[in-house]
Amino acid sequence: MAIWKAQKTLLIVGEGRHEEAFLNHVKLRYAPRGCGLAVTIKNARGNGAKHVIDWTIRQIANADYDTVAAMLDTDQDWNATVEKQAKAKKIQVLASEPCFDAVMLRLLGKNPVGDGKALKKLLAPFVNGDPTLAQSYAAHFGPECLEAGRAQEPAIDALLKLLGH
Repeated sequence: MAIWKAQKTLLIVGEGRHEEAFLNHVKLRYAPRGCGLAVTIKNARGNGAKHVIDWTIRQIANADYDTVAAMLDTDQDWNATVEKQAKAKKIQVLASEPCFDAVMLRLLGKNPVGDGKALKKLLAPFVNGDPTLAQSYAAHFGPECLEAGRAQEPAIDALLKLLGH
């Protein structure tokens, strides 16, 4: 007979498909099955920070989680009102300054210069040309890279802390 063990639950909402894939990659490394933490990753389908927070609020109205976080870009719709809304609903914001691709490039020691489209192009070789697949992050964004980058990237540090590391 299996012994039942209570788990903590964590919901992390990514702004889009790239964040969702990255979060699933990190989940596989830091929160494997049976670790005592049940992590759910969801995708808000883009549309800016306000939409991500609103979408996350709708998700937590439907299910109960011990902890809730949202990984979002700060380049669109991020302001004090949205931040206050997130705090009021106890949503921990993992803010990508100014965007997810810039954070990933900085983790690799690259200088993220340009608009969103240019940054996606710069990141592409490091994610096998497909940033929507979790396995695309394995080669360049392993635990060593994430641990080394957490000092300069608050979003990565907060993410690893949420996962118990």
